[in-house]
Amino acid sequence: MLRNKLLMAAALTAALLPALVHAQPAQDLAPGRAEAGARQTNRVGSATEAEAGAQAVLPLGAGQRNPGPATAVFGSALFTNNATATSDAPNPNYVITPGDRVSVRVWGATEAEVTGQVDSAGMLFLPQIGPVRLAGTRAGDLQRTVEGEVRRIYTQEVNVYAVLLSTQRIGVFVTGFVKTPGRFGGSAADSVIDFLVRAGGVDPSRGSYRDIVVRRNGANVASVDLYNFLIEGRLPALRLQEGDTIVVGRQRALVGADGAVRNNFLFEVPGRAMTGRELVEYSRPLPAATNAVIQGSRGGRPFSRYVTLGELSSAQLGDQDTVSFITDAPARTIRVTIEGSRIGPSVLVADRDTQLCTLLDYVAVDPSLANTQGVFLLRQRVAAQQQRTMEETLDRLERQLFLATSPTTGVSQIRTAEANLVGQYIQRARRTRPDGLVVVMDSTGNCAPVRLEDGDVIVIPERSQTILVSGEVNAPRAILWQQNLVPADYIRQAGGLSPRGNTSSLMIRRASGELVLDATQPLRPGDELIALPHLDRRVIQLFTDFSSIVFQLAYAARSLQNF
Repeated sequence: MLRNKLLMAAALTAALLPALVHAQPAQDLAPGRAEAGARQTNRVGSATEAEAGAQAVLPLGAGQRNPGPATAVFGSALFTNNATATSDAPNPNYVITPGDRVSVRVWGATEAEVTGQVDSAGMLFLPQIGPVRLAGTRAGDLQRTVEGEVRRIYTQEVNVYAVLLSTQRIGVFVTGFVKTPGRFGGSAADSVIDFLVRAGGVDPSRGSYRDIVVRRNGANVASVDLYNFLIEGRLPALRLQEGDTIVVGRQRALVGADGAVRNNFLFEVPGRAMTGRELVEYSRPLPAATNAVIQGSRGGRPFSRYVTLGELSSAQLGDQDTVSFITDAPARTIRVTIEGSRIGPSVLVADRDTQLCTLLDYVAVDPSLANTQGVFLLRQRVAAQQQRTMEETLDRLERQLFLATSPTTGVSQIRTAEANLVGQYIQRARRTRPDGLVVVMDSTGNCAPVRLEDGDVIVIPERSQTILVSGEVNAPRAILWQQNLVPADYIRQAGGLSPRGNTSSLMIRRASGELVLDATQPLRPGDELIALPHLDRRVIQLFTDFSSIVFQLAYAARSLQNF
């Protein structure tokens, strides 16, 4: 008996789910009341959910960037790869220095072949020709330089081939705040960055990217600011020598930038303080950024300030400050999608306070194909509310089911069987995904004064010439609409009522989602006639237990499409 009652209640649920209205009726959708339902309070000046609030947008192409405060120091990416092996073959722009190995061969009117190092005077001696100055010559110009010197003596019938074999090998010390300080070998053509990479790079938590010096014979010969290289590609013109020492200084103050910026990094401050203008140049805020939130500490106490971008330019930023760039201006327009029977564009952009009736005047349709009295709205915010309500109701039903006590063993067995059946029903119910359908047309076909929200979808159904008969009938089907037919005629053409059907439990659903419980109302093309199951006295109590969850699910479920 209990199983029969449960099956009957489940059948009632299946009949009600696709039938009941999804959202508020049209008369309850005035703009003020709709907004009041979105928030607990609606004070003057407060933002509604449609208007949104401050947000931190990400730049295009930054799909892999994690939102939130910056964690990487600007410049640390220089040292993410392993050091490359030093090549003996220099690039054409390398300038020859004493100690480099050069090979020269001359044949024709005279013959000479020399492979040796450029001496301390910058010369290479060629037999029968004499010393040739090579120091200061680009590797790419070596052939032309040697050939010019040879032809100065032998003007005809002479050929020259000259090539730089290898550069001078040197050892450079790298110390300070690097990951692996020590002495590293390389060539005279290598830069400061090459030796820093061999030392593991600057320690991002302790070392400075802006305070790097090169010492030679106890004196500083060059200062390196890696920001000049990272931003402008400039390094000091310096040729490292044997015994040079590269010293990485301690880290200076750091200021972070996050939110609506292109460069989401921690930037090292060249002095004790950085101006907001400098941070803007480094971080490059997006065009959508309008304000910034400065957070840090002043005098040992937490500090926070909300400023515009203009005010940020003159602000002083200290060590460990973070600046979050945000978009804090309400959007002036909304984007609305048009689906269904239309002729014009499927996307419209309108002012934020535009109402549905006003926008519909700009939607072109074919009157012979579009059912303009069946327009309905799909709203993301309503779908979220429906989902939340449905989950809360299911949780409540589940608690009532499993926390019920049983006075006897027999009752416990009955409750166990009941719990299994209802548990299966709850699992199926949790898979229901509401779409936020809002009824916006009244019984006369006029639209309600609904203020549109960003992301709304306006659905204009196609005209239909059939009546869909479903529910407790023997042969559910779509039947051609005829003006002189009444609900009983359609029920008869659908094979009549099933044993659980009753003529007093008929419901009409319009194409717009409106429900009509008075079956004497005339049917319109595209309507759905639903025969609800009739409950006898033995299952009334069981139905009461299920009624709350049934109606919450029906409130959320998507309506059937008209044939």
